[in-house]
Amino acid sequence: MPRTALRVRRWAAIAVLGGLLAGCGTGEADTGEPAAAPGGAGARTSTDVRPIEAATRITDAKGVTVSLPKPPEKIVCLVALCDDILVELGMTPTATNSQVLAHPRFLGREKAAEIPVVPGGFLGPEVEAILSHRPDLVIGLEDTHGKLAPALKGATAFWPVQPGSWQDSVGYLRDLAALTGRTEQGEKAEKGFRGRLAQAEKAKSDKTALIVYGSDENFGVATPETDVAAGLFPKISHYPWKSRGVDGSYSLEEVLARDVDVLFVETLSFGAPDGKLSDKLAKNPLWSRIPAVRNGKVIEVDSEVWAKGRGTRSLGVVLDEATAALR
Repeated sequence: MPRTALRVRRWAAIAVLGGLLAGCGTGEADTGEPAAAPGGAGARTSTDVRPIEAATRITDAKGVTVSLPKPPEKIVCLVALCDDILVELGMTPTATNSQVLAHPRFLGREKAAEIPVVPGGFLGPEVEAILSHRPDLVIGLEDTHGKLAPALKGATAFWPVQPGSWQDSVGYLRDLAALTGRTEQGEKAEKGFRGRLAQAEKAKSDKTALIVYGSDENFGVATPETDVAAGLFPKISHYPWKSRGVDGSYSLEEVLARDVDVLFVETLSFGAPDGKLSDKLAKNPLWSRIPAVRNGKVIEVDSEVWAKGRGTRSLGVVLDEATAALR
């Protein structure tokens, strides 16, 4: 797989599984269930949601403390998880560098186009452009945007996040709901997601599923240990894929040997679109022998939502689309 494609997927697949959030305010991610091994089906997801209390100071699952003088109103998002949470809370970012807002389950293309875009792209957002919006809070991915912290210090608060599981995503949702004072919206969003996941677990499919990603005929496999969306799949299907590290993947021969029934494909584009990954993989003669291909169960999905969103709204879309395909 090209180096660029691997880097993009690493942004969307960080293998850091958090524990319960601790700290002031609402800082705990109450999973409502015993801890399970990464990628395992685990216990049935609880639909109980603890009340969220408004706070001006929280400490997240990674030990990062965010302290603000008042609830933030102007928030700049450098990672799609931030956009996801804000939409769940009934807010919109002051500026963003994500495309997830254009999805119809978010703002839709017309309204998303009204949100200013931070120049510089995901890897190199411009500090001056960020500060020109006079944000109360900037949220970015820790391992990518942490380097911006010194330049932002003194001008605004910076919150580096690093989601590795759906529990982490719920925890970040609760934290930002506390900081913004939108506690009811946060509880509703968490309740809705937990309900979706619990319902999907009740009707768990016995079909073998697989998520692949890439930009050309080479591909990577999304595994529960390294991908938030893939982390849901052992709960709703047979998903026999384990991480082989950032530089290891599976061959098409191995995929063929697992008798995949439903195949979800994330096409990663860089600049101008250059075709679907599934069309490029079809050039390999082994492709047509995969059961999912033979039976018309190859589904191209929106990579902005599936790979990059990682919040409860994005994961709700993943669950809806996946369970429909796995019936």
